[in-house]
Amino acid sequence: MSSEDWLRRDRAVVWHGFTQMAHYDEHAPIVVDHAEGHELVDVEGRRYLDAISSLWVTTLGHRVPELDAALARQAGKVAHSTMLGNTNRVVVELAEALAAVVPVDGPHFLFASDGASAVEQALKIAFQYWVNRGDHGRVGYLALGNAYHGDTVGSLSVGDGGFGTSLYDPLRFPVHRTPGYDDPAWLDKALAVLEAHGPELAAVVFEPLVQGAAGMLVAEPTDVGVLGRAAADAGVLVVADEVATGFGRTGRLFASDWCGLRPDLLCLGKGITGGYLPMSATVAAGHVYEAFLGEEPLALFHGHSYGGNALGAAVALEHLRLVHEGGVLDNVGARAAQLARLLAGRIAPHGAVKAVRQRGLMVGVELDPTGRGVRLGRRVCAAAVRRGVLLRPLGDVVVLMPPLTVEAGEVELIVDTLAAALDEVAT
Repeated sequence: MSSEDWLRRDRAVVWHGFTQMAHYDEHAPIVVDHAEGHELVDVEGRRYLDAISSLWVTTLGHRVPELDAALARQAGKVAHSTMLGNTNRVVVELAEALAAVVPVDGPHFLFASDGASAVEQALKIAFQYWVNRGDHGRVGYLALGNAYHGDTVGSLSVGDGGFGTSLYDPLRFPVHRTPGYDDPAWLDKALAVLEAHGPELAAVVFEPLVQGAAGMLVAEPTDVGVLGRAAADAGVLVVADEVATGFGRTGRLFASDWCGLRPDLLCLGKGITGGYLPMSATVAAGHVYEAFLGEEPLALFHGHSYGGNALGAAVALEHLRLVHEGGVLDNVGARAAQLARLLAGRIAPHGAVKAVRQRGLMVGVELDPTGRGVRLGRRVCAAAVRRGVLLRPLGDVVVLMPPLTVEAGEVELIVDTLAAALDEVAT
């Protein structure tokens, strides 16, 4: 069957998120049949370098033999068993392995299936933490401009809109909002709100170092660390959303490591299973977890059916081993430096480029659509896909986020393709 045949079947029964289905097929979506290494292969045999890591989740590439084997071994034992009141040995092993590396003191892990759920859990935990301690006045949250924390109602509330989500404003709860990382005074303004409203805040919620969905807005690590320490001094919990930045994207295992940040609650997702299975976790520091111990009213009445899925846990455990033992972070450093040089030489000077922002292998190339029509980002990415490199825009920001194991030749191909796409569309 051709791609057109599959797309006709797709349109008949599938609803794609963040996609206007009336115009879905006009943008030539690829129909994936299988994958090999860092490439996706469509139903007609065309290959595409996955330069967005399948929406930022794939870390080591596709069909990694060790991860395939871990999945098969666990499938031979049990695919899933409930974590509500029971446990599973592989989930315990994963939690132990993560506890050794997360930047959280005395960590305990509440597993879920996606990043938005991890944030939602963190918001509920932060609120109930204060209630359990007898403080019923801490019901507010401090969040940053440009923030994106997911699409559940709570995560939308601490997020700063965008992507059409203003439609849901009547459902969102109000928060104290200070500017994001694109404001040079973002830290001072956040500190001022902490000082003025600290006693009424349950938590401050932010993405350490990089605001990904905002177009890869980057902060100084020292500034992020200052915010974390100021929140602690004010007695406000810190919720670090590392769904996008975690598991090596910035060049260290967690972005918080760059910042000297020890959050009270850490949200993990996306790369936790290397892109194999949906899994996330909310990591609570020991003092937060202990506030829920005692009689039943203190318990956290929250949990998901597939939280702590055994298949996901087995793959996540093996993935963590591969990241540690395979020199993956060293490769991130080398390829990030190479990418920075190529972007500075070939992309930043382009007349259609407004700015290039990078931290590790997280890159946003902001375009200047002036005089070039609308949806420039989408048109540039479409031109790249036609050349065999899969990219996806955030408005007029083209995101580059290759796998952590990307090779030098692939980095050159990505930049060459982006340059050609810019020349085609914007000159």
